[in-house]
Amino acid sequence: MALNLKKILGAEEDDAFSPDQKENAFYKIKPEDVDGGDSGSKMILLEPRAYSEAQQIADYLKERNTVVVNLKRVTSEQAKRIVDFLSGTIYAIGGGMQKIGGGIFLCTPNNVNIQGKITDETEGKDIHDNTDINIEW
Repeated sequence: MALNLKKILGAEEDDAFSPDQKENAFYKIKPEDVDGGDSGSKMILLEPRAYSEAQQIADYLKERNTVVVNLKRVTSEQAKRIVDFLSGTIYAIGGGMQKIGGGIFLCTPNNVNIQGKITDETEGKDIHDNTDINIEW
Protein backbone atom coordinates (compact mmCIF):
# COMPACT_ATOMS: atom_id res chain seq x y z
CA MET A 1 0.00 0.00 0.00
CA ALA A 2 2.73 2.47 0.94
CA LEU A 3 4.63 1.65 -2.24
CA ASN A 4 1.58 2.36 -4.41
CA LEU A 5 0.92 5.61 -2.55
CA LYS A 6 4.50 6.74 -3.17
CA LYS A 7 4.13 5.91 -6.88
CA ILE A 8 0.96 8.00 -7.05
CA LEU A 9 2.75 10.90 -5.38
CA GLY A 10 5.67 10.56 -7.80
CA ALA A 11 8.30 9.30 -5.38
CA GLU A 12 11.18 7.25 -6.69
CA GLU A 13 11.00 3.49 -6.24
CA ASP A 14 14.38 3.57 -4.50
CA ASP A 15 12.84 5.70 -1.75
CA ALA A 16 10.31 2.97 -0.94
CA PHE A 17 12.61 1.42 1.67
CA SER A 18 14.60 3.05 4.41
CA PRO A 19 18.32 2.05 4.44
CA ASP A 20 17.69 -0.49 7.21
CA GLN A 21 14.84 -2.09 5.28
CA LYS A 22 16.96 -2.27 2.11
CA GLU A 23 19.67 -4.23 3.93
CA ASN A 24 17.15 -6.60 5.53
CA ALA A 25 15.38 -7.13 2.21
CA PHE A 26 18.75 -7.99 0.68
CA TYR A 27 19.09 -11.02 2.94
CA LYS A 28 15.47 -12.15 2.74
CA ILE A 29 15.60 -13.08 -0.94
CA LYS A 30 15.54 -16.76 -1.71
CA PRO A 31 18.73 -18.36 -3.07
CA GLU A 32 16.92 -19.44 -6.23
CA ASP A 33 15.85 -15.82 -6.91
CA VAL A 34 19.43 -14.57 -7.06
CA ASP A 35 20.69 -13.46 -10.46
CA GLY A 36 23.86 -15.42 -11.19
CA GLY A 37 25.21 -12.69 -13.49
CA ASP A 38 28.01 -10.26 -12.74
CA SER A 39 27.07 -9.86 -9.10
CA GLY A 40 30.74 -9.62 -8.16
CA SER A 41 30.62 -12.31 -5.49
CA LYS A 42 33.93 -13.99 -4.76
CA MET A 43 35.38 -16.89 -2.85
CA ILE A 44 37.79 -15.56 -0.26
CA LEU A 45 40.37 -17.70 1.57
CA LEU A 46 41.35 -16.42 5.01
CA GLU A 47 43.66 -17.53 7.80
CA PRO A 48 42.91 -15.30 10.77
CA ARG A 49 45.67 -14.94 13.34
CA ALA A 50 43.50 -13.35 16.05
CA TYR A 51 39.86 -13.16 17.13
CA SER A 52 39.80 -9.49 16.12
CA GLU A 53 39.77 -10.57 12.45
CA ALA A 54 36.34 -12.23 12.83
CA GLN A 55 34.53 -8.98 12.03
CA GLN A 56 36.36 -8.68 8.70
CA ILE A 57 35.25 -12.23 7.82
CA ALA A 58 31.67 -11.31 8.74
CA ASP A 59 31.89 -8.20 6.53
CA TYR A 60 32.88 -10.36 3.55
CA LEU A 61 29.86 -12.58 4.21
CA LYS A 62 27.57 -9.55 4.46
CA GLU A 63 28.87 -8.52 1.01
CA ARG A 64 27.63 -11.94 -0.25
CA ASN A 65 31.07 -13.48 -0.69
CA THR A 66 31.87 -17.09 0.10
CA VAL A 67 34.64 -17.41 2.67
CA VAL A 68 36.86 -20.39 3.45
CA VAL A 69 38.31 -19.91 6.94
CA ASN A 70 41.40 -21.81 8.07
CA LEU A 71 41.57 -21.62 11.88
CA LYS A 72 44.88 -23.45 12.23
CA ARG A 73 46.82 -20.24 13.01
CA VAL A 74 44.80 -19.34 16.13
CA THR A 75 44.51 -21.01 19.52
CA SER A 76 41.62 -23.41 20.07
CA GLU A 77 39.93 -20.85 22.37
CA GLN A 78 40.16 -18.15 19.70
CA ALA A 79 38.95 -20.61 17.05
CA LYS A 80 35.83 -21.38 19.14
CA ARG A 81 35.13 -17.67 19.59
CA ILE A 82 35.55 -17.02 15.84
CA VAL A 83 33.21 -19.90 14.96
CA ASP A 84 30.63 -18.58 17.46
CA PHE A 85 30.88 -15.07 15.98
CA LEU A 86 30.59 -16.36 12.42
CA SER A 87 27.67 -18.63 13.38
CA GLY A 88 25.76 -15.56 14.54
CA THR A 89 26.59 -13.71 11.34
CA ILE A 90 25.55 -16.65 9.20
CA TYR A 91 22.28 -17.00 11.09
CA ALA A 92 21.56 -13.29 10.59
CA ILE A 93 22.11 -13.42 6.82
CA GLY A 94 20.48 -16.83 6.32
CA GLY A 95 23.70 -18.43 5.11
CA GLY A 96 25.43 -21.70 5.84
CA MET A 97 28.58 -23.07 7.44
CA GLN A 98 30.18 -26.43 6.83
CA LYS A 99 33.35 -27.96 8.22
CA ILE A 100 35.47 -29.13 5.30
CA GLY A 101 38.56 -30.21 7.18
CA GLY A 102 40.39 -30.00 10.47
CA GLY A 103 39.92 -26.38 11.49
CA ILE A 104 38.73 -25.34 8.02
CA PHE A 105 35.20 -24.02 7.48
CA LEU A 106 33.23 -23.02 4.40
CA CYS A 107 30.98 -20.03 5.14
CA THR A 108 28.41 -19.01 2.57
CA PRO A 109 25.76 -16.29 2.23
CA ASN A 110 22.23 -17.31 1.29
CA ASN A 111 22.85 -16.92 -2.46
CA VAL A 112 25.22 -19.94 -2.47
CA ASN A 113 23.94 -23.50 -2.26
CA ILE A 114 26.29 -26.16 -0.93
CA GLN A 115 25.78 -29.71 -2.16
CA GLY A 116 27.46 -32.72 -0.62
CA LYS A 117 29.39 -33.21 2.58
CA ILE A 118 33.02 -33.78 3.48
CA THR A 119 33.35 -36.69 5.89
CA ASP A 120 35.58 -36.30 8.92
CA GLU A 121 36.54 -39.97 9.23
CA THR A 122 40.23 -40.64 9.69
CA GLU A 123 40.04 -44.41 10.09
CA GLY A 124 38.49 -47.03 7.92
CA LYS A 125 38.57 -48.62 4.53
CA ASP A 126 39.73 -46.49 1.58
CA ILE A 127 40.81 -43.58 3.78
CA HIS A 128 44.25 -42.22 2.89
CA ASP A 129 46.34 -39.47 4.44
CA ASN A 130 47.38 -37.33 1.49
CA THR A 131 48.89 -34.49 3.49
CA ASP A 132 52.13 -34.81 1.52
CA ILE A 133 50.44 -33.36 -1.60
CA ASN A 134 51.42 -29.71 -2.10
CA ILE A 135 50.27 -27.38 -4.83
CA GLU A 136 52.37 -24.35 -5.71
CA TRP A 137 51.27 -22.03 -8.48
